[in-house]
Amino acid sequence: MTAVQSTDVLIIGAGPSGSCAASLLRQKNYQVTVLEKQYFPRFSIGESLLPQCMAFLEQADMLDAVRAQVEAEAFQFKNGAAFLRGAERHYYNFTEKFSEGHGTTWQVRRAPFDHILAQSAQDKGADIRFGHQLESIEILVDCVKVHALDEAQQPYQIDAKFVLDGSGFGRILPKLLDLEYPSDFPVRQALFTHIEDNIQPEADFDREKILITVHEKDHRAWYWLIPFADGRSSFGVVAEPDFFQAYQAQLAKHDPSHADSKEALLQFILADDVALSKVLAHAKFDQTVQQIMGYSANVKQLFGDRFALLGNAGEFLDPVFSSGVTIALKSASMAVPLVDRYLRGGSVDWQNDYEKPLRQGIDVFRTYVESWYQGGFQDVVFSEQQNTQVREMISSILAGYAWDTANPMVKDASRRLNALVEICRDFAQQKEC
Repeated sequence: MTAVQSTDVLIIGAGPSGSCAASLLRQKNYQVTVLEKQYFPRFSIGESLLPQCMAFLEQADMLDAVRAQVEAEAFQFKNGAAFLRGAERHYYNFTEKFSEGHGTTWQVRRAPFDHILAQSAQDKGADIRFGHQLESIEILVDCVKVHALDEAQQPYQIDAKFVLDGSGFGRILPKLLDLEYPSDFPVRQALFTHIEDNIQPEADFDREKILITVHEKDHRAWYWLIPFADGRSSFGVVAEPDFFQAYQAQLAKHDPSHADSKEALLQFILADDVALSKVLAHAKFDQTVQQIMGYSANVKQLFGDRFALLGNAGEFLDPVFSSGVTIALKSASMAVPLVDRYLRGGSVDWQNDYEKPLRQGIDVFRTYVESWYQGGFQDVVFSEQQNTQVREMISSILAGYAWDTANPMVKDASRRLNALVEICRDFAQQKEC
Protein backbone atom coordinates (compact mmCIF):
# COMPACT_ATOMS: atom_id res chain seq x y z
CA MET A 1 0.00 0.00 0.00
CA THR A 2 1.29 3.46 -0.93
CA ALA A 3 2.22 5.59 2.06
CA VAL A 4 0.20 8.79 2.40
CA GLN A 5 1.70 11.94 3.93
CA SER A 6 0.47 15.51 4.23
CA THR A 7 1.90 19.03 4.09
CA ASP A 8 0.67 22.59 3.91
CA VAL A 9 2.61 23.55 0.78
CA LEU A 10 4.45 21.27 -1.59
CA ILE A 11 7.14 22.88 -3.75
CA ILE A 12 8.53 21.26 -6.88
CA GLY A 13 12.24 22.03 -7.21
CA ALA A 14 14.85 23.41 -4.79
CA GLY A 15 16.36 25.99 -7.14
CA PRO A 16 16.28 29.72 -6.30
CA SER A 17 12.50 30.15 -6.66
CA GLY A 18 11.67 27.00 -4.71
CA SER A 19 14.15 27.60 -1.90
CA CYS A 20 13.17 31.26 -1.59
CA ALA A 21 9.47 30.36 -1.46
CA ALA A 22 10.19 27.66 1.13
CA SER A 23 12.06 30.12 3.33
CA LEU A 24 9.30 32.73 3.08
CA LEU A 25 6.65 30.15 3.93
CA ARG A 26 8.63 28.93 6.93
CA GLN A 27 8.69 32.51 8.20
CA LYS A 28 4.91 32.11 8.40
CA ASN A 29 5.24 28.72 10.12
CA TYR A 30 3.76 26.61 7.33
CA GLN A 31 4.80 23.01 6.87
CA VAL A 32 6.77 22.96 3.61
CA THR A 33 7.87 19.93 1.62
CA VAL A 34 10.18 20.33 -1.38
CA LEU A 35 10.69 17.60 -3.97
CA GLU A 36 14.01 17.95 -5.82
CA LYS A 37 14.86 15.33 -8.42
CA GLN A 38 18.60 16.06 -8.39
CA TYR A 39 21.20 16.09 -5.63
CA PHE A 40 22.87 19.36 -4.68
CA PRO A 41 25.30 20.83 -5.44
CA ARG A 42 24.60 20.37 -9.14
CA PHE A 43 25.64 22.37 -12.19
CA SER A 44 23.30 25.04 -13.53
CA ILE A 45 23.82 27.86 -15.98
CA GLY A 46 22.88 31.48 -15.19
CA GLU A 47 25.72 32.76 -13.04
CA SER A 48 25.27 36.52 -13.29
CA LEU A 49 22.88 37.84 -10.65
CA LEU A 50 21.19 41.26 -10.80
CA PRO A 51 21.18 43.71 -7.87
CA GLN A 52 17.38 43.47 -7.54
CA CYS A 53 17.93 39.87 -6.36
CA MET A 54 19.53 41.15 -3.17
CA ALA A 55 16.25 42.57 -1.88
CA PHE A 56 14.47 39.25 -2.38
CA LEU A 57 17.28 37.35 -0.64
CA GLU A 58 17.05 39.80 2.26
CA GLN A 59 13.30 39.34 2.45
CA ALA A 60 13.74 35.56 2.63
CA ASP A 61 16.49 35.93 5.27
CA MET A 62 19.01 34.27 2.93
CA LEU A 63 21.37 37.11 2.09
CA ASP A 64 23.61 36.62 5.12
CA ALA A 65 23.98 32.93 4.29
CA VAL A 66 25.16 33.83 0.78
CA ARG A 67 27.40 36.63 2.01
CA ALA A 68 29.11 34.25 4.47
CA GLN A 69 30.25 32.06 1.56
CA VAL A 70 31.38 34.77 -0.88
CA GLU A 71 35.10 34.27 -0.31
CA ALA A 72 35.03 30.50 0.04
CA GLU A 73 33.05 30.04 -3.18
CA ALA A 74 34.87 32.80 -5.15
CA PHE A 75 31.67 34.75 -5.80
CA GLN A 76 32.70 37.82 -7.78
CA PHE A 77 31.54 41.29 -6.72
CA LYS A 78 29.46 42.76 -9.55
CA ASN A 79 28.56 46.41 -10.10
CA GLY A 80 27.48 46.57 -13.72
CA ALA A 81 27.49 45.31 -17.29
CA ALA A 82 30.05 45.99 -20.02
CA PHE A 83 29.36 45.74 -23.74
CA LEU A 84 31.80 45.11 -26.58
CA ARG A 85 31.23 45.33 -30.34
CA GLY A 86 34.40 45.41 -32.40
CA ALA A 87 36.25 48.57 -31.40
CA GLU A 88 33.22 49.92 -29.52
CA ARG A 89 33.07 49.57 -25.74
CA HIS A 90 30.40 50.74 -23.36
CA TYR A 91 29.26 49.95 -19.83
CA TYR A 92 26.48 50.58 -17.32
CA ASN A 93 27.29 51.04 -13.65
CA PHE A 94 24.37 49.71 -11.62
CA THR A 95 25.08 52.09 -8.73
CA GLU A 96 24.24 54.90 -11.15
CA LYS A 97 20.59 54.06 -11.64
CA PHE A 98 17.14 55.61 -11.42
CA SER A 99 15.56 53.14 -8.99
CA GLU A 100 16.18 52.93 -5.26
CA GLY A 101 17.72 49.76 -3.92
CA HIS A 102 20.84 47.65 -4.18
CA GLY A 103 23.29 48.58 -6.91
CA THR A 104 25.70 45.68 -6.55
CA THR A 105 25.53 41.90 -6.34
CA TRP A 106 27.72 38.90 -7.23
CA GLN A 107 28.52 36.64 -10.11
CA VAL A 108 28.20 33.12 -8.77
CA ARG A 109 28.74 29.53 -9.68
CA ARG A 110 25.20 28.30 -9.49
CA ALA A 111 26.06 24.90 -8.00
CA PRO A 112 27.20 26.30 -4.62
CA PHE A 113 24.85 29.30 -4.79
CA ASP A 114 21.73 27.18 -5.23
CA HIS A 115 23.01 24.78 -2.56
CA ILE A 116 23.45 27.64 -0.09
CA LEU A 117 19.86 28.76 -0.65
CA ALA A 118 18.54 25.22 -0.25
CA GLN A 119 20.54 24.71 2.96
CA SER A 120 19.23 28.02 4.28
CA ALA A 121 15.65 26.88 3.64
CA GLN A 122 16.41 23.58 5.36
CA ASP A 123 17.84 25.41 8.36
CA LYS A 124 14.53 27.23 8.64
CA GLY A 125 12.64 23.93 8.77
CA ALA A 126 11.76 23.19 5.14
CA ASP A 127 11.70 19.46 4.37
CA ILE A 128 13.77 19.28 1.16
CA ARG A 129 13.85 15.79 -0.31
CA PHE A 130 16.72 15.40 -2.74
CA GLY A 131 16.47 12.53 -5.19
CA HIS A 132 12.65 12.57 -5.03
CA GLN A 133 10.57 13.25 -8.10
CA LEU A 134 6.95 14.06 -8.80
CA GLU A 135 5.17 11.57 -11.04
CA SER A 136 1.60 12.88 -11.23
CA ILE A 137 -0.91 15.08 -9.43
CA GLU A 138 -4.64 15.12 -8.81
CA ILE A 139 -6.17 18.51 -8.06
CA LEU A 140 -9.20 17.97 -5.87
CA VAL A 141 -11.61 20.32 -4.13
CA ASP A 142 -9.95 20.06 -0.72
CA CYS A 143 -6.33 19.23 -1.59
CA VAL A 144 -3.79 18.30 -4.23
CA LYS A 145 -2.76 14.65 -4.25
CA VAL A 146 0.85 14.40 -5.33
CA HIS A 147 2.24 11.04 -6.39
CA ALA A 148 6.02 10.86 -6.01
CA LEU A 149 8.98 8.49 -6.03
CA ASP A 150 11.60 8.51 -3.29
CA GLU A 151 15.35 7.93 -3.65
CA ALA A 152 14.80 4.18 -3.93
CA GLN A 153 12.12 4.73 -6.59
CA GLN A 154 9.43 3.69 -4.13
CA PRO A 155 6.07 5.42 -4.62
CA TYR A 156 4.35 7.51 -1.98
CA GLN A 157 1.65 10.15 -1.84
CA ILE A 158 1.59 13.63 -0.34
CA ASP A 159 -1.67 15.50 0.18
CA ALA A 160 -0.92 19.23 -0.03
CA LYS A 161 -3.13 22.22 0.51
CA PHE A 162 -1.24 24.13 -2.20
CA VAL A 163 1.51 23.44 -4.75
CA LEU A 164 4.18 25.81 -6.07
CA ASP A 165 6.11 24.75 -9.15
CA GLY A 166 9.73 25.93 -9.03
CA SER A 167 11.00 23.20 -11.36
CA GLY A 168 12.67 25.63 -13.76
CA PHE A 169 13.45 24.21 -17.20
CA GLY A 170 11.88 20.93 -16.05
CA ARG A 171 8.50 22.71 -16.21
CA ILE A 172 6.75 19.87 -14.38
CA LEU A 173 3.24 21.27 -13.93
CA PRO A 174 3.06 22.98 -17.34
CA LYS A 175 3.76 19.59 -18.92
CA LEU A 176 1.46 17.59 -16.67
CA LEU A 177 -1.41 20.08 -16.93
CA ASP A 178 -0.99 20.93 -20.63
CA LEU A 179 -0.22 24.58 -19.94
CA GLU A 180 2.70 24.99 -22.33
CA TYR A 181 2.62 26.81 -25.62
CA PRO A 182 5.51 27.83 -27.89
CA SER A 183 7.40 31.03 -27.23
CA ASP A 184 7.13 33.67 -29.93
CA PHE A 185 10.90 34.13 -29.73
CA PRO A 186 12.94 32.56 -32.57
CA VAL A 187 14.58 29.28 -31.60
CA ARG A 188 18.06 29.98 -30.26
CA GLN A 189 20.76 27.82 -28.80
CA ALA A 190 23.79 28.29 -26.62
CA LEU A 191 27.22 26.70 -26.37
CA PHE A 192 28.87 27.29 -23.01
CA THR A 193 31.46 26.15 -20.49
CA HIS A 194 33.65 27.31 -17.61
CA ILE A 195 37.22 28.32 -18.46
CA GLU A 196 40.44 29.39 -16.81
CA ASP A 197 40.35 32.86 -18.34
CA ASN A 198 43.94 34.11 -17.70
CA ILE A 199 42.86 37.62 -18.65
CA GLN A 200 45.85 39.96 -18.72
CA PRO A 201 45.89 43.61 -17.53
CA GLU A 202 46.35 44.91 -21.09
CA ALA A 203 42.99 43.40 -22.06
CA ASP A 204 41.23 46.33 -20.35
CA PHE A 205 38.73 43.98 -18.70
CA ASP A 206 36.68 44.82 -15.62
CA ARG A 207 36.07 41.69 -13.54
CA GLU A 208 33.34 43.51 -11.62
CA LYS A 209 31.08 43.51 -14.69
CA ILE A 210 29.61 40.87 -16.93
CA LEU A 211 30.92 41.32 -20.48
CA ILE A 212 28.39 41.00 -23.31
CA THR A 213 30.01 40.95 -26.74
CA VAL A 214 28.07 41.38 -29.97
CA HIS A 215 29.39 39.15 -32.73
CA GLU A 216 31.10 41.45 -35.24
CA LYS A 217 29.63 39.72 -38.31
CA ASP A 218 26.13 38.84 -37.10
CA HIS A 219 24.37 41.10 -34.59
CA ARG A 220 21.91 38.31 -33.74
CA ALA A 221 24.73 36.44 -32.02
CA TRP A 222 26.44 37.42 -28.78
CA TYR A 223 28.90 36.04 -26.25
CA TRP A 224 28.78 36.17 -22.47
CA LEU A 225 31.83 36.31 -20.25
CA ILE A 226 31.04 36.11 -16.54
CA PRO A 227 34.16 36.24 -14.34
CA PHE A 228 34.47 34.62 -10.93
CA ALA A 229 36.87 35.76 -8.22
CA ASP A 230 39.35 32.89 -8.68
CA GLY A 231 40.48 33.57 -12.25
CA ARG A 232 37.83 31.45 -13.90
CA SER A 233 34.82 32.51 -15.94
CA SER A 234 31.60 31.25 -17.41
CA PHE A 235 31.79 31.68 -21.17
CA GLY A 236 29.23 31.03 -23.89
CA VAL A 237 27.77 32.11 -27.21
CA VAL A 238 24.08 32.45 -28.10
CA ALA A 239 22.67 32.52 -31.62
CA GLU A 240 20.09 31.03 -33.94
CA PRO A 241 20.71 27.53 -35.35
CA ASP A 242 21.77 28.74 -38.81
CA PHE A 243 24.64 30.66 -37.22
CA PHE A 244 26.01 27.49 -35.62
CA GLN A 245 25.37 25.44 -38.74
CA ALA A 246 27.44 27.87 -40.83
CA TYR A 247 30.36 27.72 -38.40
CA GLN A 248 30.04 23.95 -38.17
CA ALA A 249 30.44 23.75 -41.94
CA GLN A 250 33.46 26.06 -41.85
CA LEU A 251 35.03 24.03 -39.06
CA ALA A 252 34.50 20.80 -41.02
CA LYS A 253 36.52 22.25 -43.91
CA HIS A 254 39.16 23.81 -41.69
CA ASP A 255 39.65 20.86 -39.32
CA PRO A 256 37.68 17.74 -40.34
CA SER A 257 38.97 15.72 -37.39
CA HIS A 258 37.19 18.06 -34.94
CA ALA A 259 34.07 18.78 -36.99
CA ASP A 260 31.76 17.24 -34.37
CA SER A 261 33.52 18.69 -31.32
CA LYS A 262 31.55 21.26 -29.30
CA GLU A 263 34.83 22.38 -27.70
CA ALA A 264 36.39 23.02 -31.10
CA LEU A 265 33.27 24.75 -32.39
CA LEU A 266 33.09 27.17 -29.44
CA GLN A 267 36.76 28.11 -29.81
CA PHE A 268 36.38 28.41 -33.59
CA ILE A 269 33.51 30.86 -33.15
CA LEU A 270 35.50 32.82 -30.55
CA ALA A 271 38.49 33.07 -32.91
CA ASP A 272 36.33 34.86 -35.48
CA ASP A 273 35.75 37.80 -33.10
CA VAL A 274 38.96 39.82 -32.97
CA ALA A 275 38.09 42.02 -29.99
CA LEU A 276 36.95 39.22 -27.68
CA SER A 277 39.81 36.97 -28.81
CA LYS A 278 42.22 39.57 -27.45
CA VAL A 279 40.49 39.47 -24.07
CA LEU A 280 40.67 35.66 -23.96
CA ALA A 281 44.01 35.27 -25.71
CA HIS A 282 45.45 33.15 -22.89
CA ALA A 283 42.30 31.29 -21.85
CA LYS A 284 42.37 27.55 -21.18
CA PHE A 285 39.30 25.57 -22.18
CA ASP A 286 39.53 22.78 -19.64
CA GLN A 287 35.91 21.73 -19.08
CA THR A 288 33.30 20.05 -21.24
CA VAL A 289 31.32 22.37 -23.50
CA GLN A 290 27.56 22.01 -23.11
CA GLN A 291 24.67 22.96 -25.34
CA ILE A 292 21.05 23.92 -24.83
CA MET A 293 18.54 24.72 -27.56
CA GLY A 294 15.03 26.10 -27.77
CA TYR A 295 15.05 27.23 -24.14
CA SER A 296 12.53 30.09 -24.42
CA ALA A 297 9.10 28.99 -23.26
CA ASN A 298 5.69 30.27 -22.24
CA VAL A 299 2.50 29.04 -20.57
CA LYS A 300 -1.21 29.71 -20.91
CA GLN A 301 -1.47 30.85 -17.30
CA LEU A 302 0.73 31.09 -14.20
CA PHE A 303 -1.84 29.72 -11.74
CA GLY A 304 -4.79 27.41 -11.30
CA ASP A 305 -6.81 25.70 -8.59
CA ARG A 306 -4.43 25.21 -5.66
CA PHE A 307 -1.23 25.80 -7.65
CA ALA A 308 0.99 28.55 -9.03
CA LEU A 309 4.08 28.56 -11.24
CA LEU A 310 7.32 30.22 -10.17
CA GLY A 311 10.22 31.55 -12.25
CA ASN A 312 11.34 29.56 -15.28
CA ALA A 313 8.59 26.99 -14.73
CA GLY A 314 6.23 29.73 -15.92
CA GLU A 315 8.28 31.58 -18.51
CA PHE A 316 11.87 31.89 -19.61
CA LEU A 317 12.83 34.66 -21.99
CA ASP A 318 16.52 34.64 -22.87
CA PRO A 319 19.84 34.76 -21.03
CA VAL A 320 21.06 38.02 -22.58
CA PHE A 321 20.29 40.29 -19.60
CA SER A 322 20.54 37.64 -16.86
CA SER A 323 16.92 38.07 -15.81
CA GLY A 324 16.23 34.43 -14.93
CA VAL A 325 17.14 34.34 -11.23
CA THR A 326 15.59 37.78 -10.68
CA ILE A 327 12.26 36.65 -12.14
CA ALA A 328 12.48 33.44 -10.10
CA LEU A 329 13.00 35.26 -6.79
CA LYS A 330 10.46 37.96 -7.65
CA SER A 331 7.80 35.33 -8.38
CA ALA A 332 8.43 33.65 -5.02
CA SER A 333 8.21 36.96 -3.16
CA MET A 334 4.88 37.73 -4.86
CA ALA A 335 3.33 34.26 -4.61
CA VAL A 336 3.96 33.46 -0.95
CA PRO A 337 1.81 36.27 0.57
CA LEU A 338 -1.04 35.14 -1.69
CA VAL A 339 -0.62 31.50 -0.67
CA ASP A 340 -0.69 32.65 2.95
CA ARG A 341 -3.92 34.55 2.38
CA TYR A 342 -5.44 31.58 0.56
CA LEU A 343 -4.53 29.12 3.32
CA ARG A 344 -6.02 31.45 5.90
CA GLY A 345 -9.33 31.34 4.05
CA GLY A 346 -9.04 34.69 2.33
CA SER A 347 -9.98 35.50 -1.25
CA VAL A 348 -7.15 35.68 -3.80
CA ASP A 349 -7.41 37.15 -7.28
CA TRP A 350 -4.44 35.30 -8.78
CA GLN A 351 -4.89 36.99 -12.16
CA ASN A 352 -4.71 40.56 -10.88
CA ASP A 353 -2.60 40.02 -7.78
CA TYR A 354 0.02 37.65 -9.26
CA GLU A 355 -0.01 36.93 -12.98
CA LYS A 356 -0.67 40.44 -14.26
CA PRO A 357 1.88 42.31 -12.08
CA LEU A 358 4.53 39.59 -12.48
CA ARG A 359 4.15 39.63 -16.25
CA GLN A 360 4.42 43.43 -16.31
CA GLY A 361 8.06 43.21 -15.30
CA ILE A 362 8.70 40.18 -17.49
CA ASP A 363 7.27 42.10 -20.44
CA VAL A 364 9.70 44.95 -19.78
CA PHE A 365 12.58 42.48 -20.01
CA ARG A 366 10.93 41.03 -23.12
CA THR A 367 10.85 44.46 -24.78
CA TYR A 368 14.57 44.94 -24.27
CA VAL A 369 15.43 41.37 -25.29
CA GLU A 370 13.46 41.67 -28.53
CA SER A 371 15.02 45.03 -29.30
CA TRP A 372 18.49 43.63 -28.59
CA TYR A 373 18.15 40.89 -31.17
CA GLN A 374 16.62 43.28 -33.69
CA GLY A 375 19.65 45.53 -33.23
CA GLY A 376 17.79 48.54 -31.86
CA PHE A 377 18.86 48.30 -28.23
CA GLN A 378 22.39 47.50 -29.38
CA ASP A 379 22.42 50.86 -31.16
CA VAL A 380 21.27 52.52 -27.94
CA VAL A 381 23.96 50.81 -25.88
CA PHE A 382 26.77 51.80 -28.25
CA SER A 383 25.47 55.28 -29.10
CA GLU A 384 27.88 58.14 -28.57
CA GLN A 385 24.91 60.27 -27.57
CA GLN A 386 24.20 59.36 -23.95
CA ASN A 387 21.70 61.33 -21.85
CA THR A 388 22.57 60.86 -18.16
CA GLN A 389 18.99 60.54 -16.93
CA VAL A 390 18.03 58.04 -19.62
CA ARG A 391 21.20 56.04 -18.93
CA GLU A 392 20.20 55.80 -15.28
CA MET A 393 16.71 54.61 -16.25
CA ILE A 394 18.15 51.91 -18.51
CA SER A 395 20.73 51.00 -15.88
CA SER A 396 17.86 50.31 -13.47
CA ILE A 397 16.26 47.86 -15.89
CA LEU A 398 19.57 46.10 -16.53
CA ALA A 399 20.00 45.90 -12.73
CA GLY A 400 16.68 44.03 -12.52
CA TYR A 401 14.29 46.80 -11.45
CA ALA A 402 11.83 45.99 -14.24
CA TRP A 403 8.83 46.36 -11.91
CA ASP A 404 9.61 49.97 -10.92
CA THR A 405 6.80 51.78 -12.71
CA ALA A 406 8.12 55.11 -11.45
CA ASN A 407 10.82 54.64 -14.09
CA PRO A 408 9.51 56.10 -17.39
CA MET A 409 11.51 53.50 -19.35
CA VAL A 410 9.60 50.80 -17.43
CA LYS A 411 6.13 52.36 -17.41
CA ASP A 412 5.93 52.71 -21.18
CA ALA A 413 8.80 50.44 -22.15
CA SER A 414 8.07 49.60 -25.78
CA ARG A 415 7.11 53.09 -26.98
CA ARG A 416 9.92 54.86 -25.15
CA LEU A 417 12.59 52.36 -26.17
CA ASN A 418 11.51 52.53 -29.81
CA ALA A 419 11.68 56.31 -29.68
CA LEU A 420 15.14 56.16 -28.11
CA VAL A 421 16.33 53.77 -30.81
CA GLU A 422 15.23 56.23 -33.50
CA ILE A 423 16.98 59.11 -31.75
CA CYS A 424 20.24 57.16 -31.51
CA ARG A 425 20.06 56.04 -35.12
CA ASP A 426 19.31 59.55 -36.35
CA PHE A 427 22.31 60.83 -34.41
CA ALA A 428 24.54 58.16 -35.93
CA GLN A 429 23.38 59.00 -39.45
CA GLN A 430 23.95 62.73 -38.92
CA LYS A 431 27.45 62.02 -37.68
CA GLU A 432 28.22 59.97 -40.78
CA CYS A 433 27.03 62.82 -42.96
